[in-house]
Amino acid sequence: GVVEEIGYGVTRFQPGDEVYGMPNFPRRAGTYAEFVAVRSRQVARKPVSLSHVEAAALPLAGLTAWQSLVDTAQVGPGTRVLIHAAAGGVGHLAVQIAKARGAYVIGTARAAKHDFVRSLGADEVIDYTAVAFEDAVEPVDVVIDLVGGDTRRRSLEVLAEGGLLVPLPRGLDVSEEAAERGLRVAPVIVEPDHRGLEHLAELADSGRLKVGVSRELPLARAAEAHRHVDGGDATGKTVLTVRGPAL
Repeated sequence: GVVEEIGYGVTRFQPGDEVYGMPNFPRRAGTYAEFVAVRSRQVARKPVSLSHVEAAALPLAGLTAWQSLVDTAQVGPGTRVLIHAAAGGVGHLAVQIAKARGAYVIGTARAAKHDFVRSLGADEVIDYTAVAFEDAVEPVDVVIDLVGGDTRRRSLEVLAEGGLLVPLPRGLDVSEEAAERGLRVAPVIVEPDHRGLEHLAELADSGRLKVGVSRELPLARAAEAHRHVDGGDATGKTVLTVRGPAL
C-alpha cells in the first residue's frame, strides 16, 4: 500500500511512500481493510518492478522461503535442495531464491505444473503422483517440506549425511528419527523482517524473482479466495484487492 501518515519518531518513511510487509504476524494485522497501522520496521519499500498486487503476494510466502533457505539452511553455491510443492505460494518463491543463491534445485509438483516450475529455474522436477520422489532423487543437502505428513518422513530418505530438513507447516515430528540417522531438523515459523523484505525486493528488481499470482479477487469475494487456497491445488498466490483503483 501507500503510507498515509507517519507517527512520532518514524524516520524510515514519508507519506506517499509505497511499501509492503507482513505486520504483526502471527498476530492478526487487520489487513482486510483500507487502512492499517503498522510498525515501521515490519515493512519495507515496495519493489519498484512489482505491481501492488504482486507485492502484496510476496511478504508472507517470500519471507517464509527466505528465512528457511537463507537464515536457517544457509543455502549457497552447489547446495542441493529439494522443495516439495514447488509450484505453490511458498514453493515457487523458494525455487527462485535457492537458484539465486547458486543452489541445485529439485522440485516436486504435478505434471501439469512442470513447465511452470522449470520456468522458475528448477534443475529437476518430479511428478510425485507418478513416482516415489525418494526413488527418483539423488541425495540432497536440504529439504524444504511444504507438505507434511508421510512426505516429511520419506524426505529423510533423500538427505545426505548431516543433511537438513526444514518442516513447514507444523505437524509430524521426525526429529528423533532424523537424529538417529545423523540428520538435522529445523522448524521455521516466519517472522516480520524488514531486512529480509529488502533482500526480496532486490531480487525482484534485478529480475531474479517473479511473483506468480494465480487469482486476484475483490474483498467482497474473500470467501471464494479462501476456498480456492484451501483446495490445495493453487499455483502461486491468491490476492484480495481492497482499494484497487487507488493503487
